[in-house]
Amino acid sequence: MTNATLVFLVVEDERIISLAMEMHIRQLGHRVGASVASGEAALAALASMRPDLVLMDIHLEGELDGIETARLMQEHGGPPVAYATAYTDPDTRARAQSTRPLAFLPKPVGPAELKALVQQLRSLL
Repeated sequence: MTNATLVFLVVEDERIISLAMEMHIRQLGHRVGASVASGEAALAALASMRPDLVLMDIHLEGELDGIETARLMQEHGGPPVAYATAYTDPDTRARAQSTRPLAFLPKPVGPAELKALVQQLRSLL
């Protein structure tokens, strides 16, 4: 699967950041299957699509944060998750680490970070 187009689910509550990540994903030749702002919407999106990767913020709109959303996705055999977040405190990071993410990407996420993430994902597929 070296040159196949990957499909991303972007879960980010800040629209300007979401748009920037979507632009970078497309510039790398991949597709954004959906972009949503809450954990609840992310879970609903999974019912209608099978992304190769979920790019997840930790702080989201709604009742679920990104960590709990990732946990629920995993319980149902969901795709790998990479966190794109500004959170660096040890407790939050430990909670997020418990979901075995593919990566932690510091915000703002740029094309170089996404390119490395794609390479890492492809090595697992």
